[in-house]
Amino acid sequence: MFSLPKEATIIEVGPRDGLQNEKNEVPTDVKLRFIRALQDAGIREMEVTSFVSPKWVPQMGDAAQIMDSVPRTGRQFVLAPNERGIENAKAAGADSIAVFVGVSDSFNKKNINRSTAESMEGLAPQIRQLKKDGLFVRACISTAFHCPFEGPVDPEKTLELCRQFAELGADELSVADTNGMADPAESYRLFSRLKEELPDLLITAHFHDTRKMALANILASLQAGVDRFDTSAGGLGGCPFSPGATGNVATEDVVYMLERMGVATGVSVDAVCRAVDEIAGTVSRPLASGMYTLHQNGQPKQ
Repeated sequence: MFSLPKEATIIEVGPRDGLQNEKNEVPTDVKLRFIRALQDAGIREMEVTSFVSPKWVPQMGDAAQIMDSVPRTGRQFVLAPNERGIENAKAAGADSIAVFVGVSDSFNKKNINRSTAESMEGLAPQIRQLKKDGLFVRACISTAFHCPFEGPVDPEKTLELCRQFAELGADELSVADTNGMADPAESYRLFSRLKEELPDLLITAHFHDTRKMALANILASLQAGVDRFDTSAGGLGGCPFSPGATGNVATEDVVYMLERMGVATGVSVDAVCRAVDEIAGTVSRPLASGMYTLHQNGQPKQ
């Protein structure tokens, strides 16, 4: 019926994207236990923290402490929204930097008080310098499908922004359905275009599960040739600048689906659920992904 890759890479975003929207303050030692448990589960690429202003995102105020203590297993991304954040991240020893821009001007202005064009103008010299310094650059493309303020986003605008990052030398594009409005057909169309036009870049799909279509969108993206997915253990997440957006698709559910279809991830569902146990008692809402609910109830996952 369709062809699927033999392997897929899971990029865990729970410690950063998952926790940034949490109202409860999660202690640093709990975050570190969470990160270590995820690494023990087989995760080799992870967003571990963000160098943003604690005034706007208090949850990330311990970024330097996290970087000082996190085990350097695989690739650890840190998000840095501007020049100051990038310099702080580099000073903390980060070698993989994630930057972000929204396709939608309205979203971008709500987020960082700049239009998309203004953001790109500011980021361009930063990205060029990061590449000269030998660092890995991950570009996070927000509101790639839909904007909570403007509505549907023209795919051509998303493609053009992705091309700009490619020209600047970005290594990876994480293309996000920020408020969970994408459907499988448009996911297939957009990612097919990206894979065709930018074959030398790592293309990662990032889906929120607001309308419970994230797994279907991942399947559509797989068929479009994508083999990298941002996921969040326990379904943690949301977006403080996207009203109504709920959590990211749960790591344990994605891994279970992929492995059942014969797509190897190298990640243990059981071990991811145990990692969620480390964080579940400190967050503000119940974590109720399919696989984690089975884990809590002591039911078999097979």
